[in-house]
Amino acid sequence: MHQRPVIAIVGRPNVGKSSFFNAVVGRRVSIVDPVAGVTRDRVSADITFQGTEFELIDTGGIGLFDETLLKDEVERQIAIALDLADVVIFLVDVREGRTPLDEEVAGRLRRCGCPVVLVANKADTAALEEYRHVFFRLGFGEPLAASAHEKRGVYAVLEQALELIPGEDAEDRFEEGAPARVKVAVVGRMNVGKSSLVNYLAQEERVIVSELPGTTRDSVDVTFEIGGRQYVVIDTAGMRRKTSIQDSIEFYGQARAERAIRRADVVVLMLDATREIAKVDKKIADMVITSYKPCVLAVSKWDLVQDSTSDDYEAYVAAKLRGFDFMPLTFISSQTGFNIEATFELVTELYHQASQRASTAMINKVLEDAVRRRTPQIRLAKPGKIYFGMQIETCPPTILVYVNDIKLFNHDYRRYLANRFRKALPYSEVPIKIAFRGKDRVGLPPPGRTIDS
Repeated sequence: MHQRPVIAIVGRPNVGKSSFFNAVVGRRVSIVDPVAGVTRDRVSADITFQGTEFELIDTGGIGLFDETLLKDEVERQIAIALDLADVVIFLVDVREGRTPLDEEVAGRLRRCGCPVVLVANKADTAALEEYRHVFFRLGFGEPLAASAHEKRGVYAVLEQALELIPGEDAEDRFEEGAPARVKVAVVGRMNVGKSSLVNYLAQEERVIVSELPGTTRDSVDVTFEIGGRQYVVIDTAGMRRKTSIQDSIEFYGQARAERAIRRADVVVLMLDATREIAKVDKKIADMVITSYKPCVLAVSKWDLVQDSTSDDYEAYVAAKLRGFDFMPLTFISSQTGFNIEATFELVTELYHQASQRASTAMINKVLEDAVRRRTPQIRLAKPGKIYFGMQIETCPPTILVYVNDIKLFNHDYRRYLANRFRKALPYSEVPIKIAFRGKDRVGLPPPGRTIDS
């Protein structure tokens, strides 16, 4: 199978690389912030444009000299992106004109040997476009004018970049009929080992790994394959309590982590075996549940644990994370690779469970048994009655239950029914969404008979 071509966006800090990336993607994937050095890792997205699929990579600004911004690691990520790239989009700032750092970047790009599209960004008006010619001396031909902020000229840049992709025609690049890739959000508290796991999976240093908490501030998509199945893993900024969020960058990083959960098919919630489970771990687990996402609880750094068994830790998790006992628990080490492949087999299993559909007959059989075991609430002498149930959606499995009055079915009874469905139906380890509909709603099917105790 041929790999999709790669287009990398490079340039000195604050020329609008992340804004350009977001303008192409059509949503705010990279953090856009006026502080130099915000984008540290390579942030990528799979793009289809004019029938051609490619991977677009946003990189950190070349030439950062503040050691607190992990200069060496950022530079290494840029070097890897350039090594992967089939074409480079070289962004400069038309408002600031040509700078010595632009010259330095140009020299580096000439040495890398891949095709370059020179783009004078921030040309928000026709008058500013005229200043693009000062960049001709960088040696990459006539610069294109674009404005990521106004979304002007962005598609023209992509068209030229695609024309420069070497090798085969776009329609020959991919095999037909490949199985869908499972999107997996890797989440957890800060410094729990998420980036180390992603790097192990990608078999390259795709994300910066550092002992400094909070290194990953964007959500980073990484594609890899295990056992013939392709996955897209979304590495996310580590979450912390909101009172501890120090600046806007961390706020947006956490917001993207929350969005990554919503984007994912399955979530891997990492717990640090060397630290106690804290409120932030419970908050993340709650976030996964309220999003109705299948979740694997992955206990990281298990190779560092000496005085506890897996059974002991499983009991500890059950006591600390009450209500999440249906989530499967696994123990991993990103340093040794212990149990990682088996963990992603579990991810695939949860993906399949969430995709299952149960028959209406089976659902009503479960409802009948559930009502026999525990009758619904009685309020003001009015008993709750269940008429009928059916599955209306998958991913998550969603069951619509017709009742006489939805006010008689509280959260506890909803959770009770979800547990009964998990025990009897083919989605025993994933969240189930239950919706009640009262008899006064249009479309109530003929009940036949009430499901009574």
